[in-house]
Amino acid sequence: MPSASHWTDAINIVKQAVHELSTRKKKRTQMVDTDFDYDLFVIGTGPGGEGAAMQARKGGLRVGIAERYRQIGGGCTHWGTIPSKALRYTITNTMNVLKNPVFRELGINTSPTMEQLRRGTAEIIAKQVTMRQSFYDRNSVPIHFGHARFVDDHTVAIENGETIRSKAFVISTGARPYRPPEVDFDHPRIFDSDTVLGLAEKPSSITIYGAGVVGTEYASMFRNIGVKVNLVNTRGKLLEFLDDEIVDALSYHLRDQGVVIRHNETFERIEGHDDGVVLHLQSGKQIKTDVLLWANGRTGNTDDLGLENIGLVPNGRGQLEVDDQFQTAKEHIYAVGDVIGYPSLASAAYTQGRAAGMHVLGRKDGNLRVNDLPTGIYTSPEISSVGQTERELTEACVPYEVGQSQFKSLARAQIMGTTVGMLKILFHRETLKILGVHCFGANASEIVHIGQAVMDSNDLNLEYFIETTFNYPTMAEAYRVAALNGYNRLF
Repeated sequence: MPSASHWTDAINIVKQAVHELSTRKKKRTQMVDTDFDYDLFVIGTGPGGEGAAMQARKGGLRVGIAERYRQIGGGCTHWGTIPSKALRYTITNTMNVLKNPVFRELGINTSPTMEQLRRGTAEIIAKQVTMRQSFYDRNSVPIHFGHARFVDDHTVAIENGETIRSKAFVISTGARPYRPPEVDFDHPRIFDSDTVLGLAEKPSSITIYGAGVVGTEYASMFRNIGVKVNLVNTRGKLLEFLDDEIVDALSYHLRDQGVVIRHNETFERIEGHDDGVVLHLQSGKQIKTDVLLWANGRTGNTDDLGLENIGLVPNGRGQLEVDDQFQTAKEHIYAVGDVIGYPSLASAAYTQGRAAGMHVLGRKDGNLRVNDLPTGIYTSPEISSVGQTERELTEACVPYEVGQSQFKSLARAQIMGTTVGMLKILFHRETLKILGVHCFGANASEIVHIGQAVMDSNDLNLEYFIETTFNYPTMAEAYRVAALNGYNRLF
């Protein structure tokens, strides 16, 4: 029988063998690593790119990022989300002041110019750029300025002359407004969503072709500053992905404000003249206004990425197909944000980027709710929703009930003068589990997150809103009112 010393010697031999094997593996890894400049290279510094870069870097990977423009932030910061929402906020505040009876008594009743309305936007953009630049500096993520194109599966060339090799990539190049070739976007009266914010003067009338999120948001903004608005929709109703009752409320409110909405229309041609723009529709209708905003669809920014060199083929709208981990057909190349299409939200892009970064790190975080995304639409009033709609629950044969609260019954809304709106809670009849939250009204995009938190909890249900004490007066107490309304429907 072997002695204790023999067992000790055997154990030491095994330990030495394991150590040598581990050392050889590390050396092989180091040799491979020297072939690459980065473990992950991100193309695009918008929300999706930022989310991927920060997540991977905090996980210990070597990360670099490319930005084709002179400043970081992508379309979200420079000509999309931030500037349009800043303009909307200025318009809303200005109109609230002008409608206030106190200011009317003081004789303040002027119409601001477009330049005045845009004045604060540049400052906000500058603050965003400075803040986001600090994220990269603080986390030691180098930014390579210049357009990046794939040379092969692991190499990109930057237009500044650099060649970057990386183990993995995230494509987060965003999207741009779709521009049909037959529309003359060089005409000074024809705009898309990237150029309309540069309007020199406030028009007296505008036609908006396309009634999706962008179209309805701009319809609200322009109508709020007194512009006559024609909103042309290619579908049968506005924003079909939302809860029907919420959409009906928005449609009623827009029409009540004076917006002309035309459904099921398709453009035939657009004529730009010195004194206006004429939209010819296939139905035979003609609409003439001062300017026209084309807001019908977006195209992924993939046309000059060198995708042909790596075997990736985007669809007809320039979008890349990905799996549930945001991997393309090339497993080490990911795509996130607007470049993959729906839902095309900045918040979604950031979460998708984080998910891709986690997957590169070799882990799938079950706490990252990639598919549980709230929708925020910045019409006036706002719309926000999370979870399922009545239509979806009905089709799935889920026994649900509805609880509603009208903002006009809330003291806080009466004080603020924001009585247009409602909160709608969908919950399971038996378990009282929250299934969906839909809000239309001032601050809807903030209000919805209370319901989202309860909906995502395994321990909370409708009773939480009934039993919780809310500050008074607040808009949050709409949840208690809606919960009681729904609870009283049960039998």
